[in-house]
Amino acid sequence: MKTVQITPAYSSDKELRGLYESAFPENEQIPWDDLMCLIDQMSLDFTAYYDNEAFIGFTIVYPRKTFNWFWYFAVSEKLRGKGVGQRILSQLIKKYEGQSIVLDMESPYQAPCPNPAQRKRRHAFYLRNGFRDTQVYRLYGDIEMTIMMLGPGTFTLQDWDDITNELKKFWWPDD
Repeated sequence: MKTVQITPAYSSDKELRGLYESAFPENEQIPWDDLMCLIDQMSLDFTAYYDNEAFIGFTIVYPRKTFNWFWYFAVSEKLRGKGVGQRILSQLIKKYEGQSIVLDMESPYQAPCPNPAQRKRRHAFYLRNGFRDTQVYRLYGDIEMTIMMLGPGTFTLQDWDDITNELKKFWWPDD
């Protein structure tokens, strides 16, 4: 699997942008042009993954001193359920080996919600890969987010607020 570090110069990459905009609900997306600006401002680790020359997915990680925030992770729709996400996640975990990793995802416990089966599959995927459910939940709009963690330490609501406040220094949606 080949990786490419994404910089603002990739802002016109239609395949990458298309996956970003289709894989996440619009209210969970940072507008593409804003995201491209944040790459340098926040030192984001934005990586595209390729199988030979075929684009298969991407990850965006916000490296931090206390833990690394796995911010976005998407696999091309036609490749989902075929082990590609597993390969990418394994490579990403190895890259950040020895460091704590945190991610937030749509809670599998929120009801009602439009995609309960997808949320449960995603939650089970991370549990199989060594993440634990921190039992920390936050609302993002009307979506309940569950915090998952891999590695030592704990994650608290204060940690969530710290990440949110860091992001607000660079970008925040208009309310």
